[in-house]
Amino acid sequence: MKELRLMKGNEAIAEAAIRAGADAYFGYPITPQSEVLEYLTAEKPHEQTGMVVLQAESELAAINMIYGAACAGRKAITSSSSPGISLFQEGLSYIAGAELPCVVVNVVRGGPGLGTIQPSQADYFQATKGGGHGDYHLLVLAPASVQEMADFVPLGFDLAFKYRNPVMILTDGLIGQMMEKVELFEQKSRTTEFDQSWVTTGKPPDRERNIITSLDLDPAGMEKHNQHLRDKYKKMEEEVRFEKIHCDDAEYLLVAYGSSARVCQKSIQLAREKGIKLGLLRPITLFPYPYQAISELADQIKGILSVELNMGQMVEDVRLAVNGRVRVEHYGRMGGIVHSPNEILQTFKKIYLK
Repeated sequence: MKELRLMKGNEAIAEAAIRAGADAYFGYPITPQSEVLEYLTAEKPHEQTGMVVLQAESELAAINMIYGAACAGRKAITSSSSPGISLFQEGLSYIAGAELPCVVVNVVRGGPGLGTIQPSQADYFQATKGGGHGDYHLLVLAPASVQEMADFVPLGFDLAFKYRNPVMILTDGLIGQMMEKVELFEQKSRTTEFDQSWVTTGKPPDRERNIITSLDLDPAGMEKHNQHLRDKYKKMEEEVRFEKIHCDDAEYLLVAYGSSARVCQKSIQLAREKGIKLGLLRPITLFPYPYQAISELADQIKGILSVELNMGQMVEDVRLAVNGRVRVEHYGRMGGIVHSPNEILQTFKKIYLK
């Protein structure tokens, strides 16, 4: 039977990690996601499920502990916030190159630099375009509620093991700190149904030892591996997820994800009360991105406003999707300031209805 609780978004991530059957959490505290580690430490899941929770000495140590656990085929999860995620990047590139499954949570704060502890969506490029060195992608999920913070943890593990690829849950300080009712799923096993013939569990007598590495000094071999990765990322397009709100009769469209999408829903309500046919497309996967869904809507609308908590990042993917067929503009706030529903509506009207 499912359980209903009032929880912070960060707490929901932590509880979901336990219930998803995670084997290990390695992390380091940083605002505004420190509650993930605090909750796991207080709950002592090693007494319930055997899950290991460890505060590493740094983000560099944490991501390499994730690398090690993933090599053994374990369900490993970590979390951090923007500057900490930057420190993860070398390890994430290694993990992606070695084709290892794990879940990484980024509760984004404002930057660049140390910036602010307030919410932001300025890590979009970092999450969706690689972030570290080399040609690679993370599969990126963008929750817009505390419920999705919980639900995307088991989904993240499933996708990570299905594709042998790191999955990022890209959220922000607003959703991480807000409290909502959450319907928690039942405890899952720490085992996974996905193939684990590749894991480093020692050498049995019936096969050669498994070697996991992202290193290949032969140019032809490295190119072949990159081509394999490219084909895998193309296959990931089957996982595209998005939500359409009042799009059937929309004459104009807002595109927003995460906390911005929550605010935009109220903007649409205000617009429709004034007779303005405004719709919202909310990308749920940021990689793979719902290019096709936006492209199809471009044939029926007069303009698109990409609403983000940054100076303009996702708007580039929106423009790629419509390929010049319709006008696309960006509206964003920075520094931890969150736009209001009326502010978004007034900006839209100023751009498209003046």
